[in-house]
Amino acid sequence: MAVPRHPRPTKAELAAAADRLLADVIAPGLDVLFVGINPGLWSAATGWHFARPGNRFWPALYRGGFTPRQLHPSEQDQLPGYGLGITNMVARASARADELTPAELVAGAEILAGKVARYRPRWVAVVGVTAYRIGFARPKAAFGPQPEPLAGARLWVLPNPSGLNAHFTPESLGAAFGELRAAVTAG
Repeated sequence: MAVPRHPRPTKAELAAAADRLLADVIAPGLDVLFVGINPGLWSAATGWHFARPGNRFWPALYRGGFTPRQLHPSEQDQLPGYGLGITNMVARASARADELTPAELVAGAEILAGKVARYRPRWVAVVGVTAYRIGFARPKAAFGPQPEPLAGARLWVLPNPSGLNAHFTPESLGAAFGELRAAVTAG
């Protein structure tokens, strides 16, 4: 099934999206709640998580075995049907994640813990090790499963799927998501 083409936001629409908030895709009892760092301007302008062309979240989700086909960001509302959801460490949109302050990431981690306690996902997957290290005061954290739970959920750190993260290829991102999928499936 072909996904319809969507118009690209204009420069004015992107500029107007700064500091805009993006609604979570969340429901009680999810298998995995994915946690982005914060919405980019493209996502805030469209209302879709990980929406910027070149962001590799949706291909990694598919390659990792979480969805039967690659979804378009406009199809994000289908995620709860797969037991998946999306939120962010910091709610406000910005052009780049490095515009966030450490205090925003720490506050965002506290807000995230409250969401996890409320919605009770089995797993929480933070996509961005640096944001995780700062927000949760874990300066030596590595990718993969984390030793401590978050509000009763098991915790995993994935690479940032941004196209700006050149350290990971689409294939290696898909493999990292696949490792989480295997852990989720195993129990």
